[in-house]
Amino acid sequence: MTSVRFSGLSSSMPRRAMSVHSSAPTRMSYASSGLRSGFELSDALGGGSAGGEQFSVSGSEKATMQNLNDRLAAYLSKVHELEAKNAKLEQQIREWYDKKTPTARDYSHYQRTIDDLRSKIGSAAQANGLLMLQLDNTKLAADDFRMKYENELVMCQSVEADILGLRKVMDDLTMTRSDLEMQVEGLREELVFMKKNHQEEMAAMRSNITSSSVNVEVDAKPQEDLNQVLEEVRSQYEGIVTKSRREMEAWYKVKFEELSKKTSSEANELNHAQSEINDLRRVLQDLEIQLESERSRKSALEREVSEIEFRYSQMLSQLQGRVNGLEAEVSQLRADTENQAMEFKRLLDIKTRLEMEIAEYRRLLCGEEEQTVKVAEVKKVEVKEVKAEEKRKPKISQRTYVVIEEIVDGKVVSRKEEVNSEDLDP
Repeated sequence: MTSVRFSGLSSSMPRRAMSVHSSAPTRMSYASSGLRSGFELSDALGGGSAGGEQFSVSGSEKATMQNLNDRLAAYLSKVHELEAKNAKLEQQIREWYDKKTPTARDYSHYQRTIDDLRSKIGSAAQANGLLMLQLDNTKLAADDFRMKYENELVMCQSVEADILGLRKVMDDLTMTRSDLEMQVEGLREELVFMKKNHQEEMAAMRSNITSSSVNVEVDAKPQEDLNQVLEEVRSQYEGIVTKSRREMEAWYKVKFEELSKKTSSEANELNHAQSEINDLRRVLQDLEIQLESERSRKSALEREVSEIEFRYSQMLSQLQGRVNGLEAEVSQLRADTENQAMEFKRLLDIKTRLEMEIAEYRRLLCGEEEQTVKVAEVKKVEVKEVKAEEKRKPKISQRTYVVIEEIVDGKVVSRKEEVNSEDLDP
């Protein structure tokens, strides 16, 4: 891996260390100790300042580094573009939430409880996810150990079968050895019997030769000594028997040593396999115990999560019930306010009608007084009557009081009073 450190970054680059990885094993680290305003990758690779280190980089590595530099520039431009888009989207989301947020109801005093419940539910879900991940990892490890155990069990069974076969071979070799030992004993007994017969025959022949007094002279070649011939034959047979016995003993020793070595090696392998099987069994038992403990822990955490969810659901239902009750109270207050406004309007209409009747009664009473004045002075009364009618003409007006109150959580937020005045003709 080639590591190149650049100390001359431009001011447009971010002042933090960055590493760019590509398919080639090359890493570039950028430091923020640059003094020059420009940045050239060829200067960092081929040249540099007089006091800096000299680098020898081939043409292919230069091309790779140039490609990485281009990719880094494209990546940074894309990052800046995405950051700008993200900021714009966040601003649009905030504006949308500001437009869509209801202003009539204020649930800010419930926000802390809701945030606490959400954080607890999120932490419980995260803990549950971690436990599920640990449980999956434990299951995978248990499956791996189970496969290893099955493979080792198959190997152990094959080794045991080989040992049984070797034991049969050893039994056969033992039988062959006993047969050979019996043959050797038989040959030894036969050799002893042949030696004994030979000695008896030699003694008989010597006795016959000594007892006979016949002198026969034959002009012939001197005969070979029979004793010498017999000694040669005996020595030949003894050599053959000794050679056979030595060959048999050597073959037996070689076979016995081979079987002993093979048996000892297979016994060592069997002991090693048995120890590995015992170790794997202990590991499997430990993993099973750990798995059971994790299962119990998982079940306990699931029960705890279910209890927490049930408790929080009850709390949320209670809060929702309180909210619904408050909404019902608000709606009832609005209905009561509307009823009171209607009642006030009805009473105002009654009051207006009563005032109109009182004014009509007054007009009628004033009209009777004017008629009594006419009887005494006709001409004057007529003029006065007209003037009195003009002066005492009733003025009927209708006033409507409208009171608008906005009540939130039992408190009067705003109050508006409107007075509408309307003149009515008598």
